[in-house]
Amino acid sequence: MLRITGKTDVYGIFGFPVKHSLSPLMQTAAFEALGIDAVYVPFEVNPDNLGGAVSGLRAMNIKGINVTVPLKEKIVPFLDRIDEVAAFLGAVNTVKNENGVLSGYNTDGDGFVDSLEEEGVDVRGKTVLLIGAGGSGKAVAFALLNRGAGRVIIANRTLDRAVALSEKLKSYGDVEAISLEDVERVLSSADLIVNTTSVGMRETDPPLFDYEVIPPSVVVVDIIYKPFKTELLKVAEEKGAKIINGLGMLVHQGARAFRIWTGKEPPVDVMKRVILEQL
Repeated sequence: MLRITGKTDVYGIFGFPVKHSLSPLMQTAAFEALGIDAVYVPFEVNPDNLGGAVSGLRAMNIKGINVTVPLKEKIVPFLDRIDEVAAFLGAVNTVKNENGVLSGYNTDGDGFVDSLEEEGVDVRGKTVLLIGAGGSGKAVAFALLNRGAGRVIIANRTLDRAVALSEKLKSYGDVEAISLEDVERVLSSADLIVNTTSVGMRETDPPLFDYEVIPPSVVVVDIIYKPFKTELLKVAEEKGAKIINGLGMLVHQGARAFRIWTGKEPPVDVMKRVILEQL
């Protein structure tokens, strides 16, 4: 049973809205598993009040927070320092408070690659067809290149956004931008297909491309975890492809945040179990 005393440290998550977040469940379970005297709570922060909320972190000595939409980019100017990954992405999802000094990090992309490794997928030297050029796409593409992917092909409905992202990434590795209409042309050269868009969260969403042409040799990943299996993953599985959903990314980005805050190895199995039970 959770016991709160005068020595209990406080962690949390900033978002707007934030009621849907599974992070409080996951991080609290992690603290309990390791016997750390801490709690993790949700803070619904209106973007207009973000400056005051960040000042509150210092004033109340809240030890750390996660940051979710729409605050990941907006919080950057309020922090004392950010790491190289967060600086490149222009977005922070983890903040550590050390005696009033607030440091920002972004664990999304590396958490994604960690989740692939957990499933036995090595990205080194691989060609990745990445769909989406938004915030998640940028984080995932950057991490893939940093972790040794041979080539990343970014496909986006608006080609200009894919081109802009590929230009930003080209000093980190081999990157190409294509429109969504050209996806089927490059499918045969891809080792992994990764959807970083929100397409698939609703049953009425149209397909990103013709899923029937997915070859069985590829690994198909969708960063969506609710529904547990999107239409993209369902069809890919029917075609014989290995599929991975977004649950692992959720857990591993949280695990990296836990490591930043505590310096301890996170109990990933516990974190994953409580999320699975909730879903």
